[in-house]
Amino acid sequence: MNALILAAGLGTRLRPLTDSIPKALVKVANQTLLEIQLRKLKAAGAKEIIVNVHHLGGQIIDYIASHDWGIPVGISDERNSLLDTGGGLRKAWPLFRQPEFPVLVHNVDILGNADIAALYAGMEEKSLCAAYLLVSQRKTTRYLLFDDAMRLVGWMNEQTGEVRLPYKELNPAACQRYAFSGIHVVSPLLRPILQAGPENFSIIDFYLSVCQDYCISGFVQQDLSLLDVGKTAALSEAEQFLCDAKEHP
Repeated sequence: MNALILAAGLGTRLRPLTDSIPKALVKVANQTLLEIQLRKLKAAGAKEIIVNVHHLGGQIIDYIASHDWGIPVGISDERNSLLDTGGGLRKAWPLFRQPEFPVLVHNVDILGNADIAALYAGMEEKSLCAAYLLVSQRKTTRYLLFDDAMRLVGWMNEQTGEVRLPYKELNPAACQRYAFSGIHVVSPLLRPILQAGPENFSIIDFYLSVCQDYCISGFVQQDLSLLDVGKTAALSEAEQFLCDAKEHP
């Protein structure tokens, strides 16, 4: 398994903590968020991990170099230009030693019980699937829209009423709505298109632009429980959340 940890964010919601340290090195239960994700991905079967960096990226580079992670952990350096979720994947992909394999993408600030191994295995079984997105029925304002076969067909913002449908004839009310976890697996089928695109772009925008021609599928984990620790208020919940996750794996 190739895995990319998105750790290049500015961490503005975690200020003032992130005025002096990058979000990836914020600690929960005496572990940095980055260590938590590295350990989790390795346990799920990752053979190589790339971490992208931007804000205070030198601290992350030094932190990774000062530990033995048991597998290769590399750096995709975005300190000169923040590339967003799609651009970050585009830049990082060629850095893998075996770029012909799918890439699992995981945000550094998402904790939870996501079954990474099952998600990746599901992607490998779907040979014609170009991307596999972990989704749930969590309440949110922005939803991905899927058809009955769980193929991505659109996006909507329930709060503003904005809808994006590559399939113009489709009725949003007839679609299944799921919240995106920020965790997904991308097939090498999409790599040439990613590499031909702009440097800076959103991965969701990219998926919506290609979903008519490529199968972008949703993977529903019924017991999925996630916590976004990108905000200071969530840090107080995070330690108990991790304890609960260990007790109920």
